[in-house]
Order: sequence, then structure tokens, then C-alpha cells
Amino acid sequence: MKAYLFPGQGSQFIGMGKNLYKNSHLARELFQLSDEILGFRITSIMFEGSMDILKQTKYTQIAIYIYSVIKAKISNNFEPDMVAGHSLGEFSALAAVDVFSFENGLRIVNKRASIMQEICESIHGGMAVIFGLEDSIVEDICKDDSGIIVPSNYNGPEQLVISGEYKALKRVCSSLEKKGAKRIFILPVHGAFHSPIMEPARKKLKKFLKKISFKDSKCPIYQNVNAQSVIKSNDIKKNLVEQLTSPVKWKQSIENMISHGAISFTEIGPGKILQGLIRKILRNFEKKI
Repeated sequence: MKAYLFPGQGSQFIGMGKNLYKNSHLARELFQLSDEILGFRITSIMFEGSMDILKQTKYTQIAIYIYSVIKAKISNNFEPDMVAGHSLGEFSALAAVDVFSFENGLRIVNKRASIMQEICESIHGGMAVIFGLEDSIVEDICKDDSGIIVPSNYNGPEQLVISGEYKALKRVCSSLEKKGAKRIFILPVHGAFHSPIMEPARKKLKKFLKKISFKDSKCPIYQNVNAQSVIKSNDIKKNLVEQLTSPVKWKQSIENMISHGAISFTEIGPGKILQGLIRKILRNFEKKI
């Protein structure tokens, strides 16, 4: 069975989509439609803007969504048996399999990005990748801290992202270093994504999604919140809302996809971040069986 994966924030680059625009009539139409819907030229930011602008959450998320979905739409062999998306990538995956239209997906992602940006600007939060420790060790140290700090992305074996208040983040990183973490990398973001800090954004997104029509998925989507195969539109919508304050269970999603018959994984989007994670998850999964 063929699985298709869609990346999240962090995979962007200047020039993304420029070749698609030049070489595909459908891509050109969808890029132009994106500019119209947004009311500004996201294409200019993507094709020849500055990285300082592109890396702002309110632009990054819509740029990656546009690029990823267009790439799926213009592909001649996009016939997934199952799909998954990492955080933001979940929205790209859902548009690619027509759970909602490209246009409505863009409106959702634009709303999500703007409300997340608001929180980033009002609360000093942060995220860090922890390498080389068991999940349980990281979970326990986060739980013991007095601030808001939680596991937010289960990316792969011994690779866990934590997210929360910046002061708590620094304290926990220091404790994890003493526990023997091989490496700790503070991510260049100003938000605490997938943490309780995003609760105001969750409420606003829930209200916004009431206006958007969802269809049942054509194939199973393994959603971040529970790592389970989901088809029904109501379940998909509920999980998308909860995703904002819940950890991304990526490792668990990929393991479940393998258990349910996935034999090939194709990444659709800018960059190849997910491919590296998949290789590590596969190696670790094979050791377990």
C-alpha cells in the first residue's frame, strides 16, 4: 500500500513553487487563485521574498500548504492508499484527498496561521528538539517543572520536541542535558505550538471550522492527535481542532501505517525533512518485530 506524507513548518525555502508556476497551467491557476483569496501576493513572498518574511508563521504555513497541495494536484500518479501530515501538513493532506476544497483549506490555514501568530507575539514561548533520550524521561521532567512545558512532537525514536513557556523551556533543557541528552536544539520559532498555550487559538479555530464543509476522506488519514486511521468528516474536523493543543504523534502514526500495510512512503511538499524521520522510524520498528 502506498502512503503519502505532507510536511509542516520548517520545510520552507525561497523560490518554492516557482518551477511549478512556470511549468504547469493548473499550478499557475491555483497560485493566482491563492493571491486572490488572500488579498496579497503570497507568490511574490514564496518566489523571491526574503527568508525573514517567509519564516513568519502567518506566511510560512500558507506557503507550505499551497506548495504541497498544488504538487499533489498536478501529480500524475498521486493515488494514495493512506495519507498523513505533520502538524500543518495534516491540512495539506486533507485538501489533497478532497476532504475540503483547495480554496477552503487555504482559508482554514490562513486563519490558523494568523491566530497562532497572535499568540506568538503576546506570549514568550519556545520549542526545542531533544535527541538521545527515552520519551518517558523527557515526559517526566516536563511534568515535574512548575511552568507550562509539554512534549509536543513525537518525531522519531529518541527525538522528541518540547514546547511551552520560554523560562520553563530553558529549565527543562538544562535538566535534560544533565540526564544525558545527546543534543538539544532550540528551534528558531517564537511560539509554543501544540501546547496548552495555544488554547485561545484552539477555541477560535473551532468556531471558524463550523462554517467550513468537510467530506469523508477517500482514504484513511492518520491524524496527529491519536495516530489512528480516520475517515469520517466529523472525526477529522474534531481532531484538527484538538491538534493545536495536543502533541503530534508522528512516530506512532508511521508505525500504525506500517502495521496496516504501508510499504512505500512518498513525501509531497518542500524539502525532505520527513524522509529522514521515516528512515529512523522504520529501522526502530524493524528492531521491535
